[in-house]
Amino acid sequence: MTSIELPHGVVSYRVAGPADSAAPPVVFVHPFLMDGSLWSGVADLLAAQGIRSYAPDWPLGAHRTPMKPGTDQSPRGVARQILLFIEALDLRDVTLVGGDTGGALCQFLLDTDPSRIGRVVLTNCDAFDTFPPFPFNVIFALLKGETRMKINLQPMRWRAFRHSPLGLGLLANKLDPAQTRAWIEPSLRDKAIRRDAVEFLKAAEPKDLLDVSTRLSQFTGPVTIVWGTADRAFTTKLGRRLQHAFGSAHFVEVPNAKTLVSLDAPVQLADAIAACTAQSPPRGAE
Repeated sequence: MTSIELPHGVVSYRVAGPADSAAPPVVFVHPFLMDGSLWSGVADLLAAQGIRSYAPDWPLGAHRTPMKPGTDQSPRGVARQILLFIEALDLRDVTLVGGDTGGALCQFLLDTDPSRIGRVVLTNCDAFDTFPPFPFNVIFALLKGETRMKINLQPMRWRAFRHSPLGLGLLANKLDPAQTRAWIEPSLRDKAIRRDAVEFLKAAEPKDLLDVSTRLSQFTGPVTIVWGTADRAFTTKLGRRLQHAFGSAHFVEVPNAKTLVSLDAPVQLADAIAACTAQSPPRGAE
Protein backbone atom coordinates (compact mmCIF):
# COMPACT_ATOMS: atom_id res chain seq x y z
CA MET A 1 0.00 0.00 0.00
CA THR A 2 1.12 3.50 -0.87
CA SER A 3 -0.38 6.75 0.36
CA ILE A 4 -0.57 10.33 -0.83
CA GLU A 5 -1.46 13.52 1.04
CA LEU A 6 -4.18 15.48 -0.75
CA PRO A 7 -5.98 18.68 0.34
CA HIS A 8 -8.88 16.67 1.80
CA GLY A 9 -6.74 14.05 3.55
CA VAL A 10 -4.53 10.99 3.11
CA VAL A 11 -5.52 8.51 0.40
CA SER A 12 -4.05 5.00 0.48
CA TYR A 13 -3.87 3.05 -2.73
CA ARG A 14 -2.64 -0.17 -4.32
CA VAL A 15 -0.55 -0.12 -7.48
CA ALA A 16 -0.15 -3.04 -9.86
CA GLY A 17 1.56 -3.34 -13.21
CA PRO A 18 4.83 -2.03 -14.68
CA ALA A 19 5.80 1.55 -13.92
CA ASP A 20 6.99 1.98 -17.51
CA SER A 21 3.77 0.69 -19.07
CA ALA A 22 2.95 2.25 -22.43
CA ALA A 23 -0.75 1.49 -21.91
CA PRO A 24 -3.10 4.13 -20.48
CA PRO A 25 -3.38 3.85 -16.68
CA VAL A 26 -6.43 2.33 -15.01
CA VAL A 27 -8.03 3.92 -11.94
CA PHE A 28 -10.59 1.92 -9.97
CA VAL A 29 -13.56 3.29 -7.98
CA HIS A 30 -15.08 0.89 -5.45
CA PRO A 31 -18.54 0.81 -3.79
CA PHE A 32 -19.73 2.06 -0.41
CA LEU A 33 -18.36 0.11 2.60
CA MET A 34 -15.62 -1.49 0.48
CA ASP A 35 -12.03 -0.62 -0.38
CA GLY A 36 -9.60 -0.90 -3.24
CA SER A 37 -8.84 -4.55 -2.48
CA LEU A 38 -12.07 -5.34 -4.34
CA TRP A 39 -10.11 -4.96 -7.58
CA SER A 40 -6.94 -6.88 -6.63
CA GLY A 41 -7.66 -9.96 -8.74
CA VAL A 42 -8.49 -7.86 -11.79
CA ALA A 43 -5.47 -5.61 -11.22
CA ASP A 44 -3.14 -8.61 -11.15
CA LEU A 45 -4.60 -9.90 -14.42
CA LEU A 46 -4.14 -6.48 -16.02
CA ALA A 47 -0.58 -6.31 -14.70
CA ALA A 48 0.16 -9.59 -16.48
CA GLN A 49 -0.91 -7.84 -19.69
CA GLY A 50 1.41 -4.90 -19.00
CA ILE A 51 -1.28 -2.49 -17.79
CA ARG A 52 -0.62 -0.39 -14.69
CA SER A 53 -3.55 0.27 -12.36
CA TYR A 54 -4.34 2.23 -9.22
CA ALA A 55 -6.90 1.09 -6.64
CA PRO A 56 -7.36 3.75 -3.94
CA ASP A 57 -9.41 3.42 -0.77
CA TRP A 58 -12.01 6.15 -1.26
CA PRO A 59 -13.70 7.62 1.87
CA LEU A 60 -16.81 5.43 1.74
CA GLY A 61 -16.64 3.75 5.13
CA ALA A 62 -13.88 1.17 4.67
CA HIS A 63 -11.00 3.69 4.51
CA ARG A 64 -8.50 3.70 7.39
CA THR A 65 -7.69 7.41 7.62
CA PRO A 66 -10.57 9.87 8.10
CA MET A 67 -10.91 12.89 5.88
CA LYS A 68 -10.22 16.36 7.21
CA PRO A 69 -13.22 18.05 8.88
CA GLY A 70 -15.25 20.05 6.40
CA THR A 71 -14.39 17.84 3.43
CA ASP A 72 -17.20 17.68 0.87
CA GLN A 73 -18.42 14.10 1.15
CA SER A 74 -21.29 14.43 -1.32
CA PRO A 75 -21.07 12.18 -4.40
CA ARG A 76 -19.84 15.10 -6.47
CA GLY A 77 -17.42 16.03 -3.71
CA VAL A 78 -15.95 12.52 -3.68
CA ALA A 79 -15.78 12.65 -7.49
CA ARG A 80 -13.66 15.80 -7.11
CA GLN A 81 -11.43 13.90 -4.65
CA ILE A 82 -10.90 11.24 -7.32
CA LEU A 83 -9.97 13.96 -9.79
CA LEU A 84 -7.48 15.43 -7.31
CA PHE A 85 -5.88 12.00 -6.93
CA ILE A 86 -5.59 11.61 -10.70
CA GLU A 87 -4.12 15.11 -11.03
CA ALA A 88 -1.68 14.61 -8.14
CA LEU A 89 -0.23 11.52 -9.82
CA ASP A 90 -0.38 13.33 -13.19
CA LEU A 91 -2.31 10.47 -14.77
CA ARG A 92 -3.65 11.15 -18.26
CA ASP A 93 -5.82 9.31 -20.76
CA VAL A 94 -7.13 7.31 -17.79
CA THR A 95 -9.31 4.24 -18.11
CA LEU A 96 -11.80 4.86 -15.30
CA VAL A 97 -13.38 1.70 -13.87
CA GLY A 98 -16.21 1.65 -11.33
CA GLY A 99 -18.97 -0.54 -10.01
CA ASP A 100 -21.98 -0.27 -7.69
CA THR A 101 -21.66 3.07 -5.84
CA GLY A 102 -18.32 3.54 -7.58
CA GLY A 103 -20.08 3.51 -10.93
CA ALA A 104 -22.25 6.40 -9.80
CA LEU A 105 -19.13 8.29 -8.69
CA CYS A 106 -17.61 7.73 -12.13
CA GLN A 107 -20.70 9.33 -13.66
CA PHE A 108 -20.41 12.33 -11.34
CA LEU A 109 -16.73 12.61 -12.25
CA LEU A 110 -17.49 12.64 -15.98
CA ASP A 111 -20.07 15.36 -15.36
CA THR A 112 -17.53 17.40 -13.37
CA ASP A 113 -14.30 17.24 -15.39
CA PRO A 114 -13.56 14.43 -17.88
CA SER A 115 -10.41 16.05 -19.27
CA ARG A 116 -8.04 13.36 -17.94
CA ILE A 117 -10.38 10.45 -18.71
CA GLY A 118 -9.82 8.60 -21.96
CA ARG A 119 -12.37 5.86 -21.56
CA VAL A 120 -14.73 4.29 -19.02
CA VAL A 121 -15.62 0.76 -17.94
CA LEU A 122 -18.63 0.33 -15.66
CA THR A 123 -19.85 -2.85 -14.02
CA ASN A 124 -23.28 -3.23 -12.39
CA CYS A 125 -23.91 0.13 -10.77
CA ASP A 126 -26.27 2.86 -9.69
CA ALA A 127 -27.78 4.83 -12.56
CA PHE A 128 -30.54 7.36 -13.11
CA ASP A 129 -32.69 7.50 -9.95
CA THR A 130 -31.67 3.98 -8.88
CA PHE A 131 -29.27 5.29 -6.25
CA PRO A 132 -29.23 2.91 -4.45
CA PRO A 133 -31.56 0.09 -5.56
CA PHE A 134 -33.83 -1.97 -3.32
CA PRO A 135 -33.04 -3.44 -0.81
CA PHE A 136 -29.96 -1.27 -0.28
CA ASN A 137 -32.03 1.91 -0.13
CA VAL A 138 -33.63 0.44 3.00
CA ILE A 139 -30.31 -0.76 4.43
CA PHE A 140 -28.56 2.54 3.81
CA ALA A 141 -31.42 4.41 5.48
CA LEU A 142 -30.58 2.47 8.65
CA LEU A 143 -26.99 3.75 8.48
CA LYS A 144 -27.70 7.50 8.14
CA GLY A 145 -26.37 8.49 11.54
CA GLU A 146 -23.06 7.81 13.28
CA THR A 147 -24.67 6.02 16.22
CA ARG A 148 -27.21 4.24 14.01
CA MET A 149 -24.42 3.05 11.76
CA LYS A 150 -22.38 1.69 14.65
CA ILE A 151 -25.40 -0.17 16.07
CA ASN A 152 -26.72 -1.50 12.78
CA LEU A 153 -23.32 -2.71 11.61
CA GLN A 154 -22.84 -4.90 14.69
CA PRO A 155 -24.43 -8.03 13.11
CA MET A 156 -21.92 -7.71 10.25
CA ARG A 157 -19.23 -8.86 12.68
CA TRP A 158 -20.47 -12.41 12.12
CA ARG A 159 -19.62 -14.07 8.83
CA ALA A 160 -22.97 -15.86 8.55
CA PHE A 161 -24.85 -12.56 8.62
CA ARG A 162 -22.26 -10.65 6.63
CA HIS A 163 -22.46 -13.11 3.75
CA SER A 164 -26.23 -13.53 3.91
CA PRO A 165 -28.77 -11.73 1.67
CA LEU A 166 -29.18 -9.22 4.51
CA GLY A 167 -25.47 -8.41 4.25
CA LEU A 168 -23.24 -8.77 1.22
CA GLY A 169 -24.61 -12.06 -0.05
CA LEU A 170 -26.72 -10.38 -2.73
CA LEU A 171 -23.62 -8.80 -4.26
CA ALA A 172 -21.38 -11.74 -5.15
CA ASN A 173 -21.19 -15.51 -5.43
CA LYS A 174 -17.65 -15.48 -4.06
CA LEU A 175 -16.85 -13.61 -0.85
CA ASP A 176 -13.72 -13.85 1.26
CA PRO A 177 -14.50 -13.63 5.01
CA ALA A 178 -11.26 -11.84 5.89
CA GLN A 179 -11.76 -9.29 3.14
CA THR A 180 -15.38 -8.53 4.00
CA ARG A 181 -14.50 -8.22 7.70
CA ALA A 182 -11.74 -5.76 6.77
CA TRP A 183 -14.29 -3.71 4.84
CA ILE A 184 -16.59 -3.14 7.81
CA GLU A 185 -13.95 -2.88 10.55
CA PRO A 186 -13.05 0.83 10.08
CA SER A 187 -16.66 1.98 10.48
CA LEU A 188 -17.13 -0.29 13.47
CA ARG A 189 -14.15 1.08 15.39
CA ASP A 190 -13.68 4.70 14.30
CA LYS A 191 -16.25 7.45 14.82
CA ALA A 192 -14.51 9.74 12.31
CA ILE A 193 -14.69 7.08 9.61
CA ARG A 194 -18.41 6.65 10.33
CA ARG A 195 -18.79 10.42 10.04
CA ASP A 196 -17.31 10.36 6.54
CA ALA A 197 -19.57 7.48 5.50
CA VAL A 198 -22.72 9.01 6.99
CA GLU A 199 -22.07 12.37 5.34
CA PHE A 200 -21.86 10.59 1.99
CA LEU A 201 -25.13 8.72 2.56
CA LYS A 202 -26.95 11.84 3.66
CA ALA A 203 -25.82 13.74 0.57
CA ALA A 204 -26.56 11.00 -1.97
CA GLU A 205 -29.76 12.01 -3.77
CA PRO A 206 -31.32 9.95 -6.60
CA LYS A 207 -32.43 13.16 -8.36
CA ASP A 208 -28.81 14.30 -8.64
CA LEU A 209 -27.67 11.13 -10.40
CA LEU A 210 -30.75 11.26 -12.61
CA ASP A 211 -29.75 14.78 -13.63
CA VAL A 212 -26.21 13.62 -14.42
CA SER A 213 -27.60 10.90 -16.68
CA THR A 214 -28.98 13.52 -19.05
CA ARG A 215 -25.41 14.56 -19.93
CA LEU A 216 -23.57 11.22 -20.11
CA SER A 217 -23.77 11.26 -23.91
CA GLN A 218 -21.45 14.29 -23.89
CA PHE A 219 -18.53 12.02 -22.98
CA THR A 220 -16.91 11.14 -26.31
CA GLY A 221 -14.46 8.45 -25.21
CA PRO A 222 -15.03 4.70 -25.51
CA VAL A 223 -17.39 3.23 -22.90
CA THR A 224 -17.77 -0.44 -22.03
CA ILE A 225 -20.46 -1.69 -19.67
CA VAL A 226 -19.80 -5.13 -18.17
CA TRP A 227 -22.98 -6.42 -16.54
CA GLY A 228 -23.52 -9.47 -14.35
CA THR A 229 -26.88 -10.88 -15.40
CA ALA A 230 -27.52 -12.73 -12.10
CA ASP A 231 -27.79 -9.44 -10.22
CA ARG A 232 -31.14 -9.00 -8.45
CA ALA A 233 -30.49 -5.40 -7.42
CA PHE A 234 -28.99 -3.86 -10.57
CA THR A 235 -30.99 -5.49 -13.33
CA THR A 236 -29.84 -6.01 -16.90
CA LYS A 237 -32.63 -3.67 -17.95
CA LEU A 238 -30.96 -0.90 -15.94
CA GLY A 239 -27.62 -1.70 -17.54
CA ARG A 240 -29.07 -1.51 -21.04
CA ARG A 241 -30.69 1.81 -20.19
CA LEU A 242 -27.30 3.10 -19.03
CA GLN A 243 -25.75 1.88 -22.28
CA HIS A 244 -28.22 3.96 -24.27
CA ALA A 245 -27.61 7.02 -22.06
CA PHE A 246 -23.97 7.02 -23.19
CA GLY A 247 -25.04 6.74 -26.79
CA SER A 248 -22.58 4.22 -28.23
CA ALA A 249 -21.39 2.17 -25.27
CA HIS A 250 -20.34 -1.45 -25.76
CA PHE A 251 -22.35 -3.85 -23.58
CA VAL A 252 -20.92 -7.14 -22.27
CA GLU A 253 -23.20 -9.58 -20.46
CA VAL A 254 -21.56 -11.82 -17.85
CA PRO A 255 -23.80 -14.82 -17.08
CA ASN A 256 -24.01 -15.99 -13.45
CA ALA A 257 -22.17 -12.91 -12.11
CA LYS A 258 -23.82 -10.65 -9.56
CA THR A 259 -23.07 -7.01 -8.68
CA LEU A 260 -19.38 -7.47 -7.89
CA VAL A 261 -18.24 -8.68 -11.28
CA SER A 262 -14.64 -8.17 -10.18
CA LEU A 263 -15.09 -11.04 -7.71
CA ASP A 264 -17.41 -13.30 -9.69
CA ALA A 265 -15.77 -12.94 -13.11
CA PRO A 266 -12.33 -11.29 -12.81
CA VAL A 267 -10.98 -12.75 -16.06
CA GLN A 268 -13.92 -11.51 -18.14
CA LEU A 269 -13.72 -8.07 -16.52
CA ALA A 270 -9.95 -7.79 -16.97
CA ASP A 271 -10.29 -8.75 -20.63
CA ALA A 272 -13.01 -6.13 -21.14
CA ILE A 273 -10.89 -3.45 -19.44
CA ALA A 274 -7.85 -4.38 -21.53
CA ALA A 275 -9.90 -4.26 -24.73
CA CYS A 276 -11.34 -0.87 -23.82
CA THR A 277 -7.93 0.46 -22.76
CA ALA A 278 -6.57 -0.43 -26.21
CA GLN A 279 -9.09 1.95 -27.77
CA SER A 280 -8.01 5.55 -28.33
CA PRO A 281 -10.34 8.43 -27.44
CA PRO A 282 -11.34 10.73 -30.31
CA ARG A 283 -8.82 13.42 -31.21
CA GLY A 284 -9.25 16.39 -28.90
CA ALA A 285 -11.06 14.35 -26.20
CA GLU A 286 -8.04 13.96 -23.91
